[in-house]
Amino acid sequence: MSERVEISLACTECETRNYKTTRKKEHEGQITLKKHCPRCNRHTVHKETK
Repeated sequence: MSERVEISLACTECETRNYKTTRKKEHEGQITLKKHCPRCNRHTVHKETK
């Protein structure tokens, strides 16, 4: 069974951490998702942070 780690997703424009999610530990690189940022009030790219 694969181990999962908890990560936070931060907006690339205002740098606020808006979401928490999990990913597989074996995954290479950072996860980037386009999600709604409540501070910017629009959809922006969110990158993985620890």
